[in-house]
Amino acid sequence: MRIGFCFLMIFWLLGIGLQAQTPIFTRADTLRGTVTHERAWWDLTFYELFVKVEPKEKYISGSNIIHYKVLKPASVIQIDLQEPLQIVNVTQHGQSLSFVKDGNAWFITLKEEQNPGEVNEIKVYYNGKPHEALKAPWDGGLTWSSDPNGRDFIATSCQGIGASLWWPCKDHMYDEPDSMKMTYMVPDSLFAVGNGRLRKIEAVEGGYRTFEWFVSNPINNYGVSMSVGDYVHFGEQYQGENGNLDCDYYVLRDHLEKAKIQFKDARRMLEAFEHWFGPYPFYEDSYKLVEVPYLGMEHQSCVTYGNGYKNGYKGRDLSETGWGLKFDFIIIHESGHEWFANNITYKDIADMWIHESFTAYSEGLFLEYFYGKQAGAEYVIGTKLNIINDRPIIGMYGVNYGGSGDMYYKGANMLHTLRQWVNDDNKWRAVLRGLNKEFYHQTVTTAQIGDYISQHTGLPLQSFFNQYLRDTRIPVLEYKIRGKKLYYRWTNCNDHFNLPVNIGVGEATITLKPITGKWKKIRLDSKPMDIKVPTDYLIDHKKVK
Repeated sequence: MRIGFCFLMIFWLLGIGLQAQTPIFTRADTLRGTVTHERAWWDLTFYELFVKVEPKEKYISGSNIIHYKVLKPASVIQIDLQEPLQIVNVTQHGQSLSFVKDGNAWFITLKEEQNPGEVNEIKVYYNGKPHEALKAPWDGGLTWSSDPNGRDFIATSCQGIGASLWWPCKDHMYDEPDSMKMTYMVPDSLFAVGNGRLRKIEAVEGGYRTFEWFVSNPINNYGVSMSVGDYVHFGEQYQGENGNLDCDYYVLRDHLEKAKIQFKDARRMLEAFEHWFGPYPFYEDSYKLVEVPYLGMEHQSCVTYGNGYKNGYKGRDLSETGWGLKFDFIIIHESGHEWFANNITYKDIADMWIHESFTAYSEGLFLEYFYGKQAGAEYVIGTKLNIINDRPIIGMYGVNYGGSGDMYYKGANMLHTLRQWVNDDNKWRAVLRGLNKEFYHQTVTTAQIGDYISQHTGLPLQSFFNQYLRDTRIPVLEYKIRGKKLYYRWTNCNDHFNLPVNIGVGEATITLKPITGKWKKIRLDSKPMDIKVPTDYLIDHKKVK
């Protein structure tokens, strides 16, 4: 998910409750954010989700059959469902099971012995009025809206707050189902869109229809979506690295002609990102853009769109360079998450930067692919104006607590800075593609991503990542000129910060390798008036007397 500067604080205050000061964590936070004993003993394999939507009452009901493999013996399983929704029954092999509720966690006691290696299932029935999103997607929930013709227009969004906001599940990012079936029952005047491919539509009694969708790849919880409206469909095929990719577009009836023009950015996105990141990760499940009544979200194989058919971010260039108006922000950014979020997924929301830093950086890579390297660099550098340095980009583990909103554009500029250090465009592209191959359809940690990049660039990056991900300070290159000697050092950074910097001295370019706190010197051919530090680095510089 992506936000502009003016929405950063709204998102982090309302969306996931991430205040600048560390909150007091509760038992509920631990139950939500930890791999508890009642989660650890079983491996999620398959969901069969059924949801009936009653728009007039803003009410949903349904069930989820949860298939799992037993890893070790246990008798209690944790399933998550957030208030005001309620679990009304749980069965296994036709027998009702007892359960107790602890906040939003439900602990179900199994009657049958759970033997390692077995694949079992439970069926969870639930209903209620789910939390209504007031500022979707910032606060999460169901958006109950209407289109310009007065027809119901409904969509889900739940990043951070969790999928258990609208359906019962194992609501922790470390474990994904290998595949998933979603059946949505909606009034027969409406169309329901889910992830993956549409298998069938059936009429049912009472003026409803069911829409069955199927995802054949692993999918993270918040990537599951339901969008309901008076949709019309058009589509195309994209000839990509892995063959023909089906591209399907679902938009409101009155917006069809606008969408046929604006959604041309989808083909451009696929061309650019397959170049940089490798093949689109979900050929089997297709690629979709679906119009929704909020800004948009990176739902897997089902990117939701609400940018008003404008270029930029609601018509605004977040970089203030002009380059941000060359593309539809939501199509490019949210689709970039197919690689970084849906293909490579964080295990703990504390590492959410893995999703957002790479995807914010992808905006510049898109521009570079079509308009040249300088265009991409100018855009990324321009987004520095969105950095606020309020708190670290990495959050706190085990309590569902993410980091600063700086994970977007401070993270993007961190990666742009790292590219200068690598100083080899082919190697840099190989690293980006290699990440998506090495961690294909996996959940990962910061350590895994950092170690991979360090290994494949040959660079010692621990202090680099510590500085930008775990520290709020921006390193300062201090320098002074004494005759033909240039003295330089790092300040305002960790003790081991080791980033080299290419500077301009007259017509020459010189590589400096400063260390923290201690002056180093270099003799120049002539006395310089001053030096030039490129803006490609996420650093400050200061001339001292």
